[in-house]
Amino acid sequence: MSNPLRLDRRVAELMHCSRGEAQQYVEGGWVSVDGLIVDKAQTMITAQLVEIADDAKLAALEPATILLHKPSGVGMAAVPTLTTPATRAEDDRATGMRMLDRHFQRLTPLMPLDDEASGLVVLSQDGRIWRRLTEDYSAIEQEFVVEVSGELAPYGMARLAHGLRYQGRMLQPCKVSWQNEIRLRFALKDVQPGQLRAMCRQVGLEVVAMRRIRIGRIPLSRLAAGEWRYLPVGVKF
Repeated sequence: MSNPLRLDRRVAELMHCSRGEAQQYVEGGWVSVDGLIVDKAQTMITAQLVEIADDAKLAALEPATILLHKPSGVGMAAVPTLTTPATRAEDDRATGMRMLDRHFQRLTPLMPLDDEASGLVVLSQDGRIWRRLTEDYSAIEQEFVVEVSGELAPYGMARLAHGLRYQGRMLQPCKVSWQNEIRLRFALKDVQPGQLRAMCRQVGLEVVAMRRIRIGRIPLSRLAAGEWRYLPVGVKF
């Protein structure tokens, strides 16, 4: 049996390149061991078959950002556990973007969403996305569809749009309209936990269900609950 050897060292031998370049090939998902992609350069091998993809290229490793349709009843802390290869949306698989093990590590959930709400959640490894969605949170418009019950108080729509208070502060003006007989559509900024439920209660309505369908320029699209898709690098919120 051959002596154990680090995978990146074996790739360096095969590609006649430096160890640093070999590590990039491995971490870029271009290397397979006995037919399975391995993206950890420190993996020890012996007599296994190591192959490098014909279209392998050296490129900077970009951090991943994932858009998830969070189901209702799931807390933000549990959201990263929903992002697995099995829950990737079928049409996103067809894009050709290869998702590697490293893309699912250290994903930070951003733009908080109430536990009982469903809808769009952003998870990212990208510091640029993290800063945009935290430092500029109050300036980014979010859109929600809210199912309600009860009887709307007089001037209720006008009050929802402007004039309500929450947790001791006057709320920013927002856009609100009826989507149908039981659903309201809100577009608003600087949304705080519990705010939409409290707003509806102040005008005689109770929230039955709530779904976030847009963050900035990014829509939920056709993601089913529990599914996710990859957000290409450079797409702006």
